Amino acid sequence: MTLAGLNTGATRALARLTASPWLLAVVILLGFFWQLGTMPLYDLDEGAFTEATREMIASGNFITPHKDGEPRYDKPVLIYWLQAASAQLLGFDELALRLPSALAATLWVLALWGFVRAQLDRESALVAALVMVLSLQVSLIAKAAVADAVLNLFIALTFFEIYRYWREPDPEHGQRLVLRAYLWMALGFLTKGPVAIFFPVIVSLLFFWSERALARWAGALFAPRGWLVFLVVALPWYVAVYLDDGAGFFRGFFMEHNVGRFGEPMHGHSGFPGYYLVMLPIILLPFSGWLLRLLPDLRAAWSDPLERFLWIWFATVLVFFSFSGTQLPHYLLYGATPLFILMAKHRDRLTSRWLALTPPILFLALLVALPSLVGVAESWAERAHQVAMLQEARALLDAEYLSAMILGLLATIGLLLWSRPPPWQRLVLVGVLQTILLYGVLVPRVLEVMQAPVKEAGLLAKQLGLHTVVYRTNMPSFSVYRDAITPSQPPHPGDLVFLRVDKLEQLERDFPRLESHLIYRRGPVALLYMDQPGRVDTEGSRALMRTD
Repeated sequence: MTLAGLNTGATRALARLTASPWLLAVVILLGFFWQLGTMPLYDLDEGAFTEATREMIASGNFITPHKDGEPRYDKPVLIYWLQAASAQLLGFDELALRLPSALAATLWVLALWGFVRAQLDRESALVAALVMVLSLQVSLIAKAAVADAVLNLFIALTFFEIYRYWREPDPEHGQRLVLRAYLWMALGFLTKGPVAIFFPVIVSLLFFWSERALARWAGALFAPRGWLVFLVVALPWYVAVYLDDGAGFFRGFFMEHNVGRFGEPMHGHSGFPGYYLVMLPIILLPFSGWLLRLLPDLRAAWSDPLERFLWIWFATVLVFFSFSGTQLPHYLLYGATPLFILMAKHRDRLTSRWLALTPPILFLALLVALPSLVGVAESWAERAHQVAMLQEARALLDAEYLSAMILGLLATIGLLLWSRPPPWQRLVLVGVLQTILLYGVLVPRVLEVMQAPVKEAGLLAKQLGLHTVVYRTNMPSFSVYRDAITPSQPPHPGDLVFLRVDKLEQLERDFPRLESHLIYRRGPVALLYMDQPGRVDTEGSRALMRTD
């Protein structure tokens, strides 16, 4: 067979592959479930959510979430219930705690597939689903024991019902769609609060206004049966948490974590008005160039109701969070679902292989350069925990890592030079490659550096069984692995102290009458045994000997 024949055969094989639903099943397994239970929980987010779930199970209080003994007002209750149910069925470990997110992300993909199949065609539905699964930020939240995959599922379902309602000529069926939209909003409200209502209301208002159908929009907004569904689903827990904890949740969640987050940065997550324009290409990797191809035809999209609805959805989320005081990349995912649909619908417009493949090539080149960049960062680092992590990272970014990233980069360059297949098909292959490299090579090393020491310290503290406190350190996964509440309070003789290594000198200055014995130190964290100077009690001696 000639080279031209081989090229033609490979092109046809790629076309068959990207048209196969089996490929979608494989990428869901890779993107959402592969490595789900093998990596330690990361702080702060996974540690905070899962410690609240652990305390919920341990205390039997399934109304008010607590973290390290204090009420946690960051999020409503649904994600904790889902994690608790999974842990009760499968055992309390990383797999069980992350499984609700992976399942929610899978349902999100299937909902997207069903909507696009009905509104466009089967081929576009498959492409939209593949793009969604293989996008960087989607796979990250699908593998995380946090609320975002669950929330995005309910937000997407709500928007799909809104558009179906607009298209539905039968009033009776339209009312059923309205009731379903209120059900999804209620479940979203139990997952993350007002955001599950705010965006559907604003986007639907703008869309129905553009269609000169505000009366129909008002009929859905003020539907008594819809609000009855919402209140029946969402209200009982909000009443229960008020009865259990008073007004604390409402002040902490609604005022601090909603109004406060918009007004000013929280936990140092500040940005700038153009933050999301910078982050969007990263969030969508490796499909950033594909999205850019849609922008020149944006004005023409206004004449198509579906495209107008999708662009209004995305733009509303983008504009709102661009002016928020707190800015995080995953916030933009609330408006990413329409982009996956638009890219799939207009996949044939992506004709430039350079536009398509340059972003993932640059990303992989950055990963190839990462060991050198870590070395430079180590020379600049000043804090002890940063130096320790960078030293360990440099050791783990070894020849195996570098070989994998170089091969990935060369494979992507090879796809760039392969001129026959449509660029979008090549991007799907790059997405599969990116997923394998990230979750098979990079992310396990990152979490080994940052979180494996926290897990080891927590398991050791659990084994020793001594009273333990945390000092000026916020890593709640330590409590998860220790299987006990770890209060932040002054240490006493006989206590274990968990802390970040840059806090060691401060601990000695703050408690000069106590003598510390190093039990464990690795990377950014340490575990100490505290005693009076010159004396180690019997229990402490046994503890120290068990660590030798």
